[in-house]
Amino acid sequence: MSLIVQKFGGSSVRDAQRIKNVAGIIAETYLEGNDVIVVLSAQGDTTDDLIEKAQEINPKASRREMDMLLSTGEQISVALCAMALESMGLPCVSLAAWQVGIKTTGAHSQARIRKIDSERIRSELDQKRIVLVTGFQGINRQGDVTTLGRGGSDTSAVALAAAFHADLCQIYTDVDGVYTTDPRLVPNARKLDEITYDEMLELASLGAQVLHNRSVELAKKYHINMEVVSSLERKPGTKIKEVVKMEKTSIAGVAKDTSIATIALKGLEHAPGVAFQVFNMLSKNGINVDIILQSFGNVDDAKEISFTVSRKDLDDAVKLLTENRQQLRFKELETDDKIGKVSIVGAGLLSNHGMAAKMFEALYNAGINIQMINTSEIKLSVLVHEDDVNKAVKAVHARFFDE
Repeated sequence: MSLIVQKFGGSSVRDAQRIKNVAGIIAETYLEGNDVIVVLSAQGDTTDDLIEKAQEINPKASRREMDMLLSTGEQISVALCAMALESMGLPCVSLAAWQVGIKTTGAHSQARIRKIDSERIRSELDQKRIVLVTGFQGINRQGDVTTLGRGGSDTSAVALAAAFHADLCQIYTDVDGVYTTDPRLVPNARKLDEITYDEMLELASLGAQVLHNRSVELAKKYHINMEVVSSLERKPGTKIKEVVKMEKTSIAGVAKDTSIATIALKGLEHAPGVAFQVFNMLSKNGINVDIILQSFGNVDDAKEISFTVSRKDLDDAVKLLTENRQQLRFKELETDDKIGKVSIVGAGLLSNHGMAAKMFEALYNAGINIQMINTSEIKLSVLVHEDDVNKAVKAVHARFFDE
C-alpha cells in the first residue's frame, strides 16, 4: 500500500462532468489499495470571477479580505468532489486548510507554508477515508486565512507530500505531461518522459506554466517523486526526478515569458555600493529582479544598469526609484514593457560546445534582434521585442529538435 497525493487544477474540475471524471481517477487509485490525499484548485475561472466581484464592491479591498474571499473557491471544489465520491459509495472527507492545520507566514496573498499539522489528516487516513484538501491557502499565526499566490495549489500538494512522506505526488492537468515547448504554439513539440528537478525548475521559472517553480523547489528539497499527468486521458505523463536518462540532445525545452519589463538607470556614478543601493532598495520593497546588465561609458566614469522586473511590478519600481533619485544619483530612467524572454534549458547546457551559437544562429536566421543575454550552467535566456517572442520560440525549437 502506498500513500499518493493527487492535485487537480481548475480546468480539471471546471464543471460537474469534469468533477465526476476526477472522482473516477481518485476512486481508481483508492480502490487499488492506496491511501489518497487530494488537493483541488478552484473551478475554472472561479478565482477571476471572485476578483471581479471584489472590484465591483471595493477596488482597493485589503489583502486580508481578498484572501477570505478567494479561499472560498477551493472549498467549493473539495466539497463537490467529496459529494461525487460519496455518490460512488466511497468514504471521504473534505477539509479546508484551517481544519488541516496548514500554517503559513503572515503575508496575505503571497504567504509561504511554514508547517503542516499531521494529526487530523492522519486520523482520517487511519479510518480509510479519502482526504480532500483545499489548495492555495493556509492560516497565519493569528488564525486568519492566507493564500499562497500563483501556483499555490501545486505548492500545497507537494508540501503535503513532503509532510506525510508520500510515495508519489501526481499533478493532474489538462495536458498530458511536460513538453519541449508549448504544443499550442509548436504542434510538433515533444512530450518528455522524464525531466530533472533543476530543468523543470528553470522551465517553470522562465514561463512554462505546467508547474509553478515553488512546487518544484519543494519537491527537489524533499526528494518527492512527482509526475505530471493528464486528467482527461489515461496515459503516462512526465516524471520529475533527480537524475534522468541521457538524451541525444542536452536541451530539455524552450520557454517564453511575456510578463516582464526592463528598467534602465543611466548616468549612475561608477563607484562601489551603487548597485547594492539600487537592488537592496528594490528587494526591501518586495520587487524581484531577474536579468541584470551593467555597462560603462567614457563620460565622467558614468555607468548604466539595466534589469528586468515583472510587468506587474513596473509602476511600483519606477515610483520607488524616482522618489529616491537624489540618493541613487542617476540621470535618466527608461522603461520598456514591450519585451519578452525566450530561454533554452538543459543540464550542463553551457558545458556543451556550441549550444549558445546554435540559439543565436536560429534567431539571426529568423531576423530577430537580441536586446539582452543572461546565462547560467543550465539556461540561456535572451530578451527580444514582444512581437518576436513566438517567432523566436519556433525558430529556436526547430534548431534544436527538428534536426
